[in-house]
Amino acid sequence: MKFNVASFFSGAGGLDTGFHNAGFEIIWANEYDRTITPTLRKNFPTTVVDDRSLFDVESTDVPNAVGIVGGPPCQSWSVAGSGKGLSDKRGQVFLEYIRVIRDKKPLFFLAENVAGMLSSRHKESLQLIIDEFDKLGYYFTYKLMNVKDYGVPEDRKRVIFVGYDKKLGKAFEFPEALPTSEHKTLKDAIWDLKDSAAPALDKNKTNGDALKIINHEYMNGGFSTMYMSRNRVRSWNEPSFTIQAGGRHAPLHPQAPKMTKIAADQQEFAKGKEHLYRRLSVREVARIQTFPDDFEFVYRDVADGYKMIGNAVPVKFAEAIAKKIKIDLDEYYTSKTFNEKEDPAINSEAVFITAY
Repeated sequence: MKFNVASFFSGAGGLDTGFHNAGFEIIWANEYDRTITPTLRKNFPTTVVDDRSLFDVESTDVPNAVGIVGGPPCQSWSVAGSGKGLSDKRGQVFLEYIRVIRDKKPLFFLAENVAGMLSSRHKESLQLIIDEFDKLGYYFTYKLMNVKDYGVPEDRKRVIFVGYDKKLGKAFEFPEALPTSEHKTLKDAIWDLKDSAAPALDKNKTNGDALKIINHEYMNGGFSTMYMSRNRVRSWNEPSFTIQAGGRHAPLHPQAPKMTKIAADQQEFAKGKEHLYRRLSVREVARIQTFPDDFEFVYRDVADGYKMIGNAVPVKFAEAIAKKIKIDLDEYYTSKTFNEKEDPAINSEAVFITAY
């Protein structure tokens, strides 16, 4: 069976691509950043894209779907961000996400956020969110996960929240991590791209159609004192550092030697090898985030390419979770406990499912 899903805070579509690969259909996606929506529309041509702020989206505007998924803005919860939690409007939008789930009553929902959400400073805000989810009448679970355990060549910790309608008769169980021997490295991800990257044009504008490989260009410019405060190079046989939502902070290519500490919070490039130090390209960070090579990021400013990829949920990570959800839904819809007349998903024409 193929199940319809509505997506929120969709960004470039990393979470959506993972769910699509697992056999779901993304019928509607909400993303208010209009530097990102051209990429979403390019890669999801049959999906209805709503580019309003969620604060302006009525629940009735959202089509019925078996599942609702999304990654609410993380800046308010991130240790490196504002850290204001629900006192920040970007944090409060999490409550708007809960509002839609409450009104639409999907069979399952998923929310993704940064590890900082579990820090002690956000204990009260997190408990409020947990309480709100509990009121919705779902079996609810969450877990701090590292994407490198699920086929992604990157150290990246994220919190995943999953709710199952109690009619499913079970709570979601997170997929088991891959054995360490199956973890992916930078060599696995980007070795074949090492000699073909192009520098961005003046003012870090894109090379566009002149590129031999789409989006395979890297940001130019100097490195800040903060950037030089620690090593930014991972070796070929290691996973990448976390891909961040800014080109200035992109990790350095593994062709370069690791940086050397010369003082507290001060590193330097290897003498005589300074020419080897360049930022990973937009395509390389997309590979690390496990986007397929035919996924095209649309932008004029190279910085926007890094932004949308750094904010995305890694595709393979999303796919691993989505596959587990799909197994549970398939079991439910083929079980004796499933009653078609009582199921709102079946009774809503916009929702459902196509057998294959």
